[in-house]
Amino acid sequence: MKSKVFIAVGSALVVLALLTGACLAGLMVGLLTEPVLNRVTQVTGSSATQGLPSTEETAGDTATLFKPFWEAWQIIHKQYVDQPVNDEKLMQGAIRGMLAALGDKHTAYMDPDQYRQANMPLKEEYEGIGAFVDTSGQYLTIISPMQDSPAEKAGLKAGDMITAVDGKDMTGVDGNIVLNSVLGPSGSKVTLTIQRSGTASPFDVELVRAKITLQSVTGKMLDNKIAYVQISTFADNTESELHKTLQGLLDQKPDGLIIDLRNDGGGYLKTAIEVGSEFIDQGILMYEVHGDGSRDQYPALGGGLATKIPMIVLVNEGTASASEIVAGAIQDYGRAALVGVTTYGKGSVQIWTPLSSNEGAIRVTVARWVTPKERQINEIGLKPDYEVKMTDEDIKAARDTQLDKAIALLVKSR
Repeated sequence: MKSKVFIAVGSALVVLALLTGACLAGLMVGLLTEPVLNRVTQVTGSSATQGLPSTEETAGDTATLFKPFWEAWQIIHKQYVDQPVNDEKLMQGAIRGMLAALGDKHTAYMDPDQYRQANMPLKEEYEGIGAFVDTSGQYLTIISPMQDSPAEKAGLKAGDMITAVDGKDMTGVDGNIVLNSVLGPSGSKVTLTIQRSGTASPFDVELVRAKITLQSVTGKMLDNKIAYVQISTFADNTESELHKTLQGLLDQKPDGLIIDLRNDGGGYLKTAIEVGSEFIDQGILMYEVHGDGSRDQYPALGGGLATKIPMIVLVNEGTASASEIVAGAIQDYGRAALVGVTTYGKGSVQIWTPLSSNEGAIRVTVARWVTPKERQINEIGLKPDYEVKMTDEDIKAARDTQLDKAIALLVKSR
């Protein structure tokens, strides 16, 4: 079975477990994934061991190295108070510990159930609270709430950490397990305890899970002959939706175009390249840089509809992964200015490799991705050309100061 290639947003995200399987239950994980790349790893066959020393070369060293491990294994089986112990859980815990020892929060283990969910197709309709999340930190963390979702209506913000679910403390609990506690059917309630930066004490938020239909692309004409397009995710059908939306708007002869990537938590890598190609006619859109210095490049596909029209791109702290690739390429080529606040910042590439005996899979960081000008944005983000912050007062008054700035810049450029 082939593994999947990911550039996961934020950190050790549940890969597709929300933008796919877990979408069925409720949250969404922002990510960047490419299921059709040739660069994959197999568990069986020569590809699994390609480049590794032979068994004969390593058998002696390995036996010595792992002697303490097997001693510990035997001690547990002989002395631990609650017998019999679960050998499968011990094995899975050993794998988790080994990966954690690398010190890379993006490298992790996914148990069989999580991996099953991760391999379900990306869906645009699901039940839950409607938020992109990051499972890799100390607490499950909101990347961005979706528009008109229970999460947005409840006032959840990027950076909010979920410290308890229905009153149960989640300190020290793996983010994937917390995630399962948050998920649930439409109409059911869940109480999340939120720790927010700048707020002294945690506070509770009650949400009613709902059935959410995710629209990849929406568009409309604004005043001043300016076209507006919002891209909310990078799914299978996003490019076709974008192409159709752009065509309809461009037929109305706009003088300028605004692309809104705010709170877009990511999606497929293939889609990111397709979307970027609608605005950039030629050149490399991103590089993937490996540990040995080699790199893969992803050029623009050509034939884009909006490669010449004056344009502004809106970004914020919820702009992540695939949307950062598009925004970064647009900024590097000077195709358009970015307006808003610094983006989420995720610039590493992971591969999921399934393990034998259906024992789940491991995700290993295999590369970093950089912009056309070779900027590394991981944990840094993209700084906008024009910084415009949205205050709580703006939000309460339904004032979109970032959009207003974008309109003003396009009008001024005429």
